[in-house]
Amino acid sequence: MRELVDNGGIIRLTDEVAEALAGGGPVVALESTIISHGLPQPRNLEVALELEGIVRRAGAVPATIAVLDGVPRVGLDGPDVERVATEPGLRKLGLRDLAPAAALKASGATTVSATSFLAARAGIGVFATGGLGGVHREWNVTQDESADIDALSRTAIIVVCAGVKSILDVPATLQRMETRGITVAGYRTDEFPGFYLHTSGQPVDWRVDTPAEAAAIMRSRELLGVPDGAVVIANPVPVEAQLDPALHDRVLAEALAAADAAGVTGQAITPFLLDYLVRGTGGASLEANLAAVRGNVALAAEIAKCRSAG
Repeated sequence: MRELVDNGGIIRLTDEVAEALAGGGPVVALESTIISHGLPQPRNLEVALELEGIVRRAGAVPATIAVLDGVPRVGLDGPDVERVATEPGLRKLGLRDLAPAAALKASGATTVSATSFLAARAGIGVFATGGLGGVHREWNVTQDESADIDALSRTAIIVVCAGVKSILDVPATLQRMETRGITVAGYRTDEFPGFYLHTSGQPVDWRVDTPAEAAAIMRSRELLGVPDGAVVIANPVPVEAQLDPALHDRVLAEALAAADAAGVTGQAITPFLLDYLVRGTGGASLEANLAAVRGNVALAAEIAKCRSAG
């Protein structure tokens, strides 16, 4: 394990990740909330190891990110992955939570905002996740917007995802990303993916058809001196692996009604709706989510190799 000291801050890297970065090799950042909060045990540990295996088989190095005992960890060894998968009460850490977690020696799994920040600080240029957060429905009433958008608007990293969670206001989220200078490109598609669904029906302004093209967008941002901000590569779940659209729409409508009736708001709304979807679809939404994550991780590894090759 090695420590990256930068302006007095410490981020701990595994030897594998540190050596790959030092040698200019391809590295893919992976978030840890899917391990601690997104899947039941013991499947969460199985999936965590599976995703790292996908990266390695593609010829890149995985860097699963978490905070353990107050120390940001970029890359986890076997016991640490198991700890994230099994430790009860592990916190869910966004970007705003990293400082108090460090000061109070707390442990937690990192969300998109925290993972992208720590990955970029460590020098990792590519991050794979499932779906991003965004603008919530009825934003004009609740003012509820994920911290993901703000973090990605200030972080130079390529994020491979399956769009944003379909429980959100997708058109408003795309508009917000445009306003914040986040580049969005569809991977082999002209439409923004729908997370559980192959498409949200919303158009995207840019399309890339190869990992090399995706990597080239970030290189061009850097050469042009465009201010820090993410490049989102929106990679749709395959049609054959998506959640049945009719089932998705029916259960989501039921979930939104149930949340309203129960008075669920704020940070509680996302886990409530996602859990309702899992139960209401008999687990089919979870399988679609995992199919999307696997595809995103595989694509991210190919993009990372293109970035590494220059």
